[in-house]
Amino acid sequence: METQLDPMKDDLPLMANTSYMLVKHYILDLDVDFKSEVIEGVIVLFFETGSWYRKTSSTGKEGCQSQFDEMGKMRASEFSHIPETNVSACSSKMEYNDFAVCGKDEEDTSEKNGNHSNEEQASGISSSKDCCDIENHGNKDFVLVLDCCDLAVLKVEEVDVAAVSGIEKFTRSAKLTGGSKELENLRNQIVHRLVTLPADRWKEQLYYFTRCSQAPSCGELLFTTGTWSLEIRKSGIQTPIDFPHAIRIWYKTKPEGRSVTWTTDQSGRPCVYTMGSPINNRALFPCQEPPVALSTWQASVRTAAGFVVLMSGENSAEPVQLQEGILSWYYYVTMPMPASTFTIAVGCWQEVKQQPFTAAIQTNIEFSLPSSQADFRWHEEICGHVEYPCRFQNPAAKLQAVIPYRVFAPWCLMECCEERLLQLIPQCLSAAYTTLGTHPFSRLDVLIVPSNFSSLGMASPHIIFLSQSVLPGGSLLCGTRLCHEIAHAWFGLAIGARDWTEEWISEGFATFLEDIFWARAQQQLSHDEVKGQQELKALLRWRRLRDEVQNSEEELQVLRPNKESTGKLSESGASVVKHGLKAEKIFMQVHYLKGYFLLRSLAKTIGEASYLASLRKFVHKFHGQLVLSQDFLCMLLEDIPEQKESGLTVENIFQNWLDTSGIPKPLLEEGETWKECRLVQQVSGEVTKWIQTNQRIRKSGKRKRKRDEVVFQKLLPDQLVLLLESLLEEKTLCPRILQCLEKTYQLREQDAEVIH
Repeated sequence: METQLDPMKDDLPLMANTSYMLVKHYILDLDVDFKSEVIEGVIVLFFETGSWYRKTSSTGKEGCQSQFDEMGKMRASEFSHIPETNVSACSSKMEYNDFAVCGKDEEDTSEKNGNHSNEEQASGISSSKDCCDIENHGNKDFVLVLDCCDLAVLKVEEVDVAAVSGIEKFTRSAKLTGGSKELENLRNQIVHRLVTLPADRWKEQLYYFTRCSQAPSCGELLFTTGTWSLEIRKSGIQTPIDFPHAIRIWYKTKPEGRSVTWTTDQSGRPCVYTMGSPINNRALFPCQEPPVALSTWQASVRTAAGFVVLMSGENSAEPVQLQEGILSWYYYVTMPMPASTFTIAVGCWQEVKQQPFTAAIQTNIEFSLPSSQADFRWHEEICGHVEYPCRFQNPAAKLQAVIPYRVFAPWCLMECCEERLLQLIPQCLSAAYTTLGTHPFSRLDVLIVPSNFSSLGMASPHIIFLSQSVLPGGSLLCGTRLCHEIAHAWFGLAIGARDWTEEWISEGFATFLEDIFWARAQQQLSHDEVKGQQELKALLRWRRLRDEVQNSEEELQVLRPNKESTGKLSESGASVVKHGLKAEKIFMQVHYLKGYFLLRSLAKTIGEASYLASLRKFVHKFHGQLVLSQDFLCMLLEDIPEQKESGLTVENIFQNWLDTSGIPKPLLEEGETWKECRLVQQVSGEVTKWIQTNQRIRKSGKRKRKRDEVVFQKLLPDQLVLLLESLLEEKTLCPRILQCLEKTYQLREQDAEVIH
């Protein structure tokens, strides 16, 4: 139960009681106001009864009633008193600034905020501090808990889905009249039928979701907001199965909310975007945060003309003008995903268009790829996920090496994106397809986000955010970062971690695969050149991991901090993400690096070809699902039973790699081998030259001395990083050496990694 959770201040609480009720679909209808820095509107949630309650109720309701009795006793005094009036005559069809609700003529006692005071005035809701209703509501009501933070919730109401014209097809009987209890059951029956429609009826499903979201209210619900949650109940409803399965929440964000950031782009124009906050999207809309709450969504977003709305939707939205100066953008998804993957970016973005000649060349890239369908011998299998329109079952999608893509950027960065980014995207997408097969998502937008973005990139379904820092210099940083984020389409998005503490499942795989993708994107490289680049990169990552282990808390270095409890939830479904809010953790790379080295070690043990075949098998078996570490490791070891005899077991991998702090023992033994790499040896020779030059200059003092000509070799960007890191380990470097370094390698024109 939620009240038993005692999260440390550094842990992120996931409060939603998903075991009792599970959200299946969201519909958002939002207005973005840059003047007040507020996003305001309505969200409608469609639920199914949760798995825990369904199991217990199959043996009778008495077994689980005590849980709800206890919840009611603890929370009865916390709720706002909402009159249970029927307001079904009031339409709540959502149009821009024209929400038709009851109470429009009531006296306005709300705090006005920008142009959105009408909705506040109409809400007619007392806060929980002002009014409670313990006596009338008893102590046995079921409480629905949603994850929520930094939101002003104005009203919560039940949606009368039975009032939708044509909805009879989702009922056992065409008769929609009857007693109150019968109507409540009928509404929940309609929602159940709607959320369980087969995948080939997804268009009809979205149509009726929209119609239901616009249905009138059939009564307001009691609610209270806490630091981390929104709790909702209906008087007299004691079990999840009887609780309304379609609810509408009227709310607005706060300027200080941590899910989105309001800022200006590089051209000085206002914008707002989800920047990957540790608290995810709970300050953008009330939701169920636990990964198990896989859901689909639709969103209509209105903003002033001149702004472009990009979202993590399947469709490439085209704006519709609602009135002069106001545009509406509509997106949707049909693949169930965690609420944390929902992404939005609103700004004066410009689309970077391809030149016709360049587009023709890139089209040729797609069709000149070698066929790798022979490797995908699992594609005939039935998918293991819940039903949705899956690309892995679509013959055309399985042959699509390059999915449709667009690039957006502030006006001042368009030329740079055209020169660097546009040509890299199809190469990287093709390389990813050659490695893993079918792209899980049907399209891709790439956005260069504002300069306050704290990372180099962030992947969401159908959209990637890239930092402006990847654009200068050569193609290496831009290409590898693009490959990393593209890899997340498979690992992190199509396949997600069931326990958020196992970040390595996402970041370790993406780091490992970025090297594979990038090697294949550079088609002109020989096998030896690829191997040299990857060994150089391994050494740089080993040094980074070594430094991080020496300068961080041990408990933050463990990839599976919950150990044998990983993936386990409380009875209600609530849990905490260990260290989820710890400030240092945000900047740590241990999950990237240790995860990468584990996968690299396994690939070396098994052989790269067999290992990549196992990755493809894993993708085909587990896409659309949530996994734990053992799901991957068990499948991998089943494919190579001979390795078990040599001592490679899941338990050993847990012990050596995932459940302990510090550098894994197998990695300590391997650390010296990369120094034998030709590219590393070349850097070592250059470091020696620079140290000797530094010593000569220091000995000569101020006396002018004819400089001996030293010839320095041209180095790759990763070699320059290793060179500079090695020179930083020297006690002193004289100013003339620093000037010579700058002049020799033109450091200011290199990529961000070298400049850093």
